[in-house]
Amino acid sequence: MKRKIIEIDESLCNGCGQCVTGCAEGALQIIDGVAKIVADHFCDGLGACIGHCPTGALQIIERDAPEFDEHAVEERLAELKKAPKTPSPCGCMSGAPVTMTPCQTANAPTAQATQTAGGGSALAAWPIKLRLVPPNAPFLQGARLLLTADCVPPAFPAFHSAFLPGRIALLGCPKFDDVQSYVDKLAEILRQNDIVDVTVLQMEVPCCAGMSRIAAAAIAASGKAVPATQVVVTRRGEIAGMQPLAAGGAPLGKLG
Repeated sequence: MKRKIIEIDESLCNGCGQCVTGCAEGALQIIDGVAKIVADHFCDGLGACIGHCPTGALQIIERDAPEFDEHAVEERLAELKKAPKTPSPCGCMSGAPVTMTPCQTANAPTAQATQTAGGGSALAAWPIKLRLVPPNAPFLQGARLLLTADCVPPAFPAFHSAFLPGRIALLGCPKFDDVQSYVDKLAEILRQNDIVDVTVLQMEVPCCAGMSRIAAAAIAASGKAVPATQVVVTRRGEIAGMQPLAAGGAPLGKLG
């Protein structure tokens, strides 16, 4: 029969797995690093997974496919529930959530966190791009968030030692990325998790001020009173200022 069904453009898929968790029928699976339909009769063709894809790799098309089988879906979901959860062998190969260190260490106060000898990485979780982090990632529960503009790490030499220990990094660019999608994603993260606080790291350049506006708007939209702090870094790698950030902020619009 000809019916609506999901089609995946594998050239656009980055293997993040967000569509898999967004498919209530279990019709999708990451195979060899890209999303694939396990079987056509598992897909209901409604497209709920499309909104979870950060790259636009999914679309609804109409083609010949077996009829949606609700009974088969129930059996598959039961099998998936029983199956052991195995982590990705290498977190850097996809956007699948990976805790780099135990959650207790990742969420410890900065003063209690220590780095490895020789100044090792303090990165606690993967992925770090805000657009790729699912709101239900385990490492977000009870976390302290570090919302950082992507220009800060290369400009600020003490990034790993001064701000990253004890925090979960969420990275993005307020000038070139979709600002509203950042607000929506961060607000959902705040709603679903008991976030301790948010630290916003941004550069001194005008376009980077959007990072604080994103945080403020997201906190307001979440309906939670999450304390937030704005930190501004100069192009010379120095801290220019630090101040509390109020929820709400200036209206979001074209930045820079």
